[in-house]
Amino acid sequence: MDFSEYLAHDGVGLAGLVRSKEVTALELLETALAAADRLNPALNAIVHRMDQAARSAASAVSGGLPLAGVPFLVKDLVQLVEGEPYRAGSRFLGDYRPDHDSELMARFRRAGLIAFGKTNTPEFGLTPFTEPERFGPSRNPWNVRHTTGGSSGGSAAAVAAGIVPIAGGGDGGGSIRIPAACCGIFGLKPTRGRTPWGPDVGQVWLGAAVDHVLTRTVRDSALVLDATHGPDVGSPYQIEPPARAYLEEAATPPGRLRIAWTARSFSGGPVHPDCVAATEGAVALLQSLGHEVVEASPPIDWTAFALSFLTQVCAETASEVKAAGAMLGKTPTRRDFEPATWALVLLGRAISAEALSQALRFQGVMGRQLGRFFSEYDVLVTPTLAVPPFEIGALQPKPFERLALEVIGRLGAGRLLKAGGMLEQMADQVFAAIPFTPVFNVTGQPAMSVPLAWNQSGLPIGVQVVGRFGDEATLFRLAGQLEQAAPWSHRRPPVS
Repeated sequence: MDFSEYLAHDGVGLAGLVRSKEVTALELLETALAAADRLNPALNAIVHRMDQAARSAASAVSGGLPLAGVPFLVKDLVQLVEGEPYRAGSRFLGDYRPDHDSELMARFRRAGLIAFGKTNTPEFGLTPFTEPERFGPSRNPWNVRHTTGGSSGGSAAAVAAGIVPIAGGGDGGGSIRIPAACCGIFGLKPTRGRTPWGPDVGQVWLGAAVDHVLTRTVRDSALVLDATHGPDVGSPYQIEPPARAYLEEAATPPGRLRIAWTARSFSGGPVHPDCVAATEGAVALLQSLGHEVVEASPPIDWTAFALSFLTQVCAETASEVKAAGAMLGKTPTRRDFEPATWALVLLGRAISAEALSQALRFQGVMGRQLGRFFSEYDVLVTPTLAVPPFEIGALQPKPFERLALEVIGRLGAGRLLKAGGMLEQMADQVFAAIPFTPVFNVTGQPAMSVPLAWNQSGLPIGVQVVGRFGDEATLFRLAGQLEQAAPWSHRRPPVS
């Protein structure tokens, strides 16, 4: 199979070719490996290869599996692969090799996906861009000077470039939706607890983070969720299962929906005209499809939300670093981490149990408020990002900020950071570009980024659609309708 033929099919299509014996899983894999050899030097999307293990798996794959023989890349964060290095973008982890798969990885395998590599991610997935010091930045196939987003940036770049039709992702503050928007592909964050976190942790980021995939087509995302959803042993959540297969939902018309929309930032900050225009274009499309569309925005106390979310992230980062040290049998020090990561660790150590409890209490109330909003509307439409994909390095600490972080890190002055308003300052900087996505990690609702627009510079502009808690079905139905009305998977970036 040549690359043009391979690229013409999504994951569902490739699996169909394997089942009909028009192509073997090994032939698909060799095509993907060749594409990775050719394209990854420009993208830095893949940071670890496991070609021989993949060849063995492809040689033994059963054609009866739903995604039999489909080449796949694993996000190198949370998704453990037995015997392969797990680095999470961090020097500290070295080349730690787990002795088991994570539960989600095991389900990927059982669906027939053939994993041949691991993708680039920021250190511990902490930033909305993928520029780890350990591996260097991943680059956007639409313009290699620009970001892929984060934290699933390597996965998004690989899917957009056509190396694979499906790659692993995780979303703790937008980390599936942000890179999907930056790279012009489809990315759905499932409902909290819809996919498994086990067996090593109860939940990630206190339930804010959930794993799934990034894809070019809606039906690929739906079929993967069909194969992977549901609680694992000891899960803290038991969500009502879907009434029917998500793949079937993606091919079903959604009916007439009552849709709220806003292009105004939840933070009150500016939104780039390109992002406003993309959202307004989506609204016009939805109206033409017969939906009732109303301009309305949920009630959000942004200042309280931002502080609560950063409190949670800092506390979880400090806890994660401590757990990693225990796992490796070594003591974490500032030299093991990027300055911004170590600052979060220090802040997390300085945060009181009361402050964390207050943050989670506020988030619980916020979830109730948004639940009431979604009792009036089927979905909410917003920009995915407040800005188009920015240039690599644009959100990195400036030299003087980095120096300040390094000095504070040497002092170990977590309480000084906190007293000096560093947490609030970090919230303002981080959320300026991403005011729309992290809210729905806190409330746990499913949300997706749909690639409906490209700006005059040829960069993708994503539109976010949020559903009710547990209602991925409506999102897949609407996404399928949008994909049919305004197709995107035929678009090819310059690096492809």
